[in-house]
Amino acid sequence: MAVFGYLCFPLVVCTVVFFFLIRASRRRRLRLPPGNLGLPFIGETLQLISAYKSENPEPFIDERVNRFGPIFTTHVFGEPTVFSADPETNRFILQNEGKLFECSYPASLSNLLGRHSLLLMKGNLHKRMHSLTMSFANSSIIKDHLLVDIDRLIRLNLDSWTGRVLLMEEAKKITFELTVKQLMSFDPCEWTESLRKEYVLVIEGFFTVALPIFSATYRRAIKARTKVAEALTLIVRQRRKESEAGERKKDMLGALLAGDDGFSDEQIVDFLLALLVAGYETTSTIMTLAVKFLTETPLALAQIKEEHDQIRAKKSEMEPLEWTDYKSMPFSQCVVNETLRVANIIGGIFRRSMTDINIKGYTIPKGWKVFASFRAVHLDRDHFKDARSFNPWRWQDNSGATSPGNVFTPFGGGPRLCPGYELARVELSVFLHHLVTRLSWVPAEEDKLVFFPTTRTQKRYPINVQRRNVSKLYKD
Repeated sequence: MAVFGYLCFPLVVCTVVFFFLIRASRRRRLRLPPGNLGLPFIGETLQLISAYKSENPEPFIDERVNRFGPIFTTHVFGEPTVFSADPETNRFILQNEGKLFECSYPASLSNLLGRHSLLLMKGNLHKRMHSLTMSFANSSIIKDHLLVDIDRLIRLNLDSWTGRVLLMEEAKKITFELTVKQLMSFDPCEWTESLRKEYVLVIEGFFTVALPIFSATYRRAIKARTKVAEALTLIVRQRRKESEAGERKKDMLGALLAGDDGFSDEQIVDFLLALLVAGYETTSTIMTLAVKFLTETPLALAQIKEEHDQIRAKKSEMEPLEWTDYKSMPFSQCVVNETLRVANIIGGIFRRSMTDINIKGYTIPKGWKVFASFRAVHLDRDHFKDARSFNPWRWQDNSGATSPGNVFTPFGGGPRLCPGYELARVELSVFLHHLVTRLSWVPAEEDKLVFFPTTRTQKRYPINVQRRNVSKLYKD
C-alpha cells in the first residue's frame, strides 16, 4: 500500500501542476482587468482590512484606481475578484442580475439571515417576493397607512430624550420599532425590546468568520439567531391560526399568510428576519449621519430648521404630519440625498459571474466574484464637484453631479433595487422634522466615521439634547 502511495504521489503532483498551468494559460487568453492577485490564498485581504483603518472613506479602491483604472483585479476573502468603480460597469452588473451575474455573499451573512431571506432568493421566487415587499412600501401605502405610525412612533421616542443621548442607539430603537410595526403590527413593548437586543447580537456576527470554533462573536450571533427565529415562529403560528379563522391584518405577515404560495413557517420567519435587519440597521445609520453632517454644517442646519418650522407653524403641537407636509420638504430631500451619497451605508454589492463576460475590453471569467462599488462612484470628483464634502445644495439644481441618474445609486438598482427606498426616505424626513422642531443639541464629544466593515461612528455619536422653546411656533 505504501509503495502504491509512493508511486501515485508524482502523478498527483503532475495533475495539480497541469491544472494550474491550464488555468494560467486560460487567464492569459482571456484579457483580465489589470491588477494584482497578491499572496497565495490570502491575496490582498490584509491590505484591504488595514487600509480601512484610516479616515479615508475609500483607501483600498482609491489606490488601485490610480494605478490600474476604474476596473481592476484583486484577490480578497479567498477569491479572485474584479472591482468596478465605473458607473457604466456597475449599471451593467445591476441590470444583468440573474442573467450574467448572481448574488454571492459571505457564509456568515447567509447562515444568519437564512436561506429563505430576500437577499439570497433567486429567480422567479425572488421576483415575486421583491414585488410583494415593494407593494408594502410604495408611496401609496406610506401615504394611506404607514405615515401615521411613523409620525407617532418617532414623536414617542423623541419625547423621552433628555441630557446625554447616544444618537445611533436611539435611532436603531426607532427604526426597529417602525419595522416591527410595519411587518407584524406590534407596538413597542417588552417583547419588541427583547427581540431587538437579540438582533444586535445577530448583526454583530455578519462580518466574522463563519466558524463558531474560531469566533465567539459568531457563536453568540448563531445563538441569538436561534432565539429570534423561535420568537418569530411563535408569532407566525399564532397569526396563521387567526388567519385561518378569518382574522387578518393588513401587514406584511398577513400578506404572506394570505397568499397562494403556501409558504412554510420557516420560509416566512427567514423572510421577516431579513427584512427586520434591513429596516433596522441601514436607516438608523443614515439618521445618525444626517444629524452629524448637519451639525458640522451650520448653514444647512439653519435652513432645514427654517423649512420645518414653517411646516409646524401651520399645525397644532400634537397634529401629525400629512403626506402634503412630506412633499413640501425640498431642502430636506437635498439633505437626504447628500447624506446617502457621502455616507454610503451600502458601499457596493458582490456578485458572481455565471459565464465568461466581456466588458470594457476585458473578460471576467466564469465563477469569479465582482464588486460594484457605489461609494467609489459617489466620491469620485469626476462625477461630483468637491465629492468628499457634504453639500446638500448641490441637489437643488443637480449642479454638483455630471449625470446624477447614472452615478447616484444609494439603493442599488436593477431587479434587486432596495424595495424600501421610499420608506427609508420618509422615515428619515419625518425624523428630521421632529428632531429640529422639538430639540436642540450639541455633540457630547468628538466622534469619527468608520467605514469598515460598515459605515458608522466610533462612539455611536453622543449628543447633549434639550427642548426647544417653541411655544409661539405652533398654530393656535
